[in-house]
Amino acid sequence: MASRRTPLPLALMLASGAFAACGGVEPVGTTVGTDTTPDCSGFCGDASPGLSASEVERVLAQGIAEARARDVDATLAVVDRVGNVLAVYRMGSAASRRVTLATRVDGDGQTVISGGLEGIRLPVDAAPTAHIDDLAAIAKAVTGAYLSSEGNAFSTRTASQIVQEHFNPEEELQPAGPLFGVQFSQLACSDLMRSAGAGGSGVGPQRSPLGLSADPGGFPLYENGAPVGGVGVMADGLYGLDRSIVDRDDDVDEAIAYAASFGFAAPVDRRADRITADGKTLRFSDVGFADLLSRPDDAPALASVPAATGTLVDVPGYFDGTVRAGTIFGQPASGIRSDGEGNFAGEDAFVLVDEADALRYPPQSGTDAAVVGADALAQAEVETVLRAALAVANRARAQIRRPVGTQARVTISVVDSQGEILGVVRTRDAPVFGIDVSLQKARSAAFFSSSSAATFLQSLPDAQYVRATDQELRVERVVSLAETLDATREFLGDPDAFSDGRVAYSARAIGNIARPFFPDGIEGAASGPFSKPVGEWSVLSTGLQLDISINAILQHVLFAAGTGISDVTPGCVGVDLSVDPLSATATQSGLRLGNGLQIFPGGVPIYRGETLVGAIGVSGDGVDQDDMIAFLGVHDASVILGGAIANAPSDRRADTASPRGVRLRYVQCPQAPFLDDDEQRPCAGK
Repeated sequence: MASRRTPLPLALMLASGAFAACGGVEPVGTTVGTDTTPDCSGFCGDASPGLSASEVERVLAQGIAEARARDVDATLAVVDRVGNVLAVYRMGSAASRRVTLATRVDGDGQTVISGGLEGIRLPVDAAPTAHIDDLAAIAKAVTGAYLSSEGNAFSTRTASQIVQEHFNPEEELQPAGPLFGVQFSQLACSDLMRSAGAGGSGVGPQRSPLGLSADPGGFPLYENGAPVGGVGVMADGLYGLDRSIVDRDDDVDEAIAYAASFGFAAPVDRRADRITADGKTLRFSDVGFADLLSRPDDAPALASVPAATGTLVDVPGYFDGTVRAGTIFGQPASGIRSDGEGNFAGEDAFVLVDEADALRYPPQSGTDAAVVGADALAQAEVETVLRAALAVANRARAQIRRPVGTQARVTISVVDSQGEILGVVRTRDAPVFGIDVSLQKARSAAFFSSSSAATFLQSLPDAQYVRATDQELRVERVVSLAETLDATREFLGDPDAFSDGRVAYSARAIGNIARPFFPDGIEGAASGPFSKPVGEWSVLSTGLQLDISINAILQHVLFAAGTGISDVTPGCVGVDLSVDPLSATATQSGLRLGNGLQIFPGGVPIYRGETLVGAIGVSGDGVDQDDMIAFLGVHDASVILGGAIANAPSDRRADTASPRGVRLRYVQCPQAPFLDDDEQRPCAGK
């Protein structure tokens, strides 16, 4: 399989081109949109009508025109801001649209990494009508929509930069990307994510068939400064990532998706390439409108595209072949709306609602009395924690938003000791991806801090690693989660780890031992026990994070690909998968890790004295901010409640452990993080 990422000549990299339809000269690597309100800070979406069906058709038509100009077949998907699939269009013969999941391939196009989702390919001879080109395009579109807000526009190229083993990619002696592991969120097996099915739009956030994507070719769509959705393209047959950012790539997926976004382009001042993280500028696109081979404003209407070019396609569980309009974000139909005069009145808070506009996750008491007895969290305590965290977020300076000086925009989730959801609340314009991720962080912290994590892991079925030949899908190997537990105990020097509840694990501490290098970023160091070792690790094969959910992920992918297997039910762990014959069985009741694990910072456990009673997770606006809002949210709630609940006792926190002589980290709070005072070290001594 030939690489589609050919570095462009230096002359072209430095050139600028005139593109009359864009309103004048457009430097390479920039974009021109229709935005006339560059100062949007979360309120522009209140007046946004969302994508109409005719606008969805326009996006498709512009992408199709660029694909035809490049003489390639492409599959395009458009979603609204909460992930409803509004259209999927496949060009050319379905049989020719083979796609391989792989982050590295050799000169003959063979997958180099063995494990995880690497090497899955469809269609194959044994499943000639099963396709994942449409699933890849949907995942890219969802990624562009979910990672973006009025304060930041991120693409799948941005995602590629921030999820790899180094930040920046291939820069040695640098830690992993700040959102390392985020790709395994928004999963179809998540009990939080919704499914409108193939027949119509519904409340969000909607699931993604492949989680979040790191493969260039997905962009957000904007109208009047507000994000209204995303577009994703799969044309080259390889679903992977960009391993190097030192050059510009001529990426056909990205070019077609960029053309499709014309007229709906992200405001220039909000693009990732105007935003820094850890002092490094993020990437948005290696393509500008001047690089296109077509003129998007001259693209023929979708209705006039020759029938032989392609067709709208049914995608099981996502799209029924009829173009539809998107929901209006922030209104009840989107599933995310203002709390108004509800539980969080006066906080400009937003909540999740169902189809009847009823709250999905209002503050409630803990459900774990059988485990913690009378120490279970009370409803008033949950509400106090959520309110306290909201107050911290509203004071905090955003890390990855513009304009500079904007407050942090995040989602906050609280769970009990067994992972039951006790409350979810959002600040205005927080990115959608943070909803599921905040819950993952809370559940991960509660799970690994408990005394029953080991028993739970030992009860789970083996992870199945599936690989494709041209003829069939087959199980390449199985991975025992119990053996991963044993290796982790040896690494920690603690034979009782995760069975005695002595150590309180934050999401950051969990992430420390889930990196392909320990210490993080140090080339030559062995991997942490939750990670695959170097040579086996990739963003499609992370280790325990994926292994715990891979069977459920594969069940859904094979369902949506059209193999005839049943769809996954809510719950990302405890699925026993068989490939021959193709079948899946749920082995767990309950939803303890119902949306999977997460391995980047922003979650801490909550204690009543020495008893674990729950956890909080925060996600959306920079990992140090996430850490701080979670940690200080619990601390401030503790002050309000007279010490009834608190952060973990300091002598039990994971930063008291030093495997291989390297201390784990618990939380890391930014310096001088607030907009309203100059406090330098807000978490010190707490």
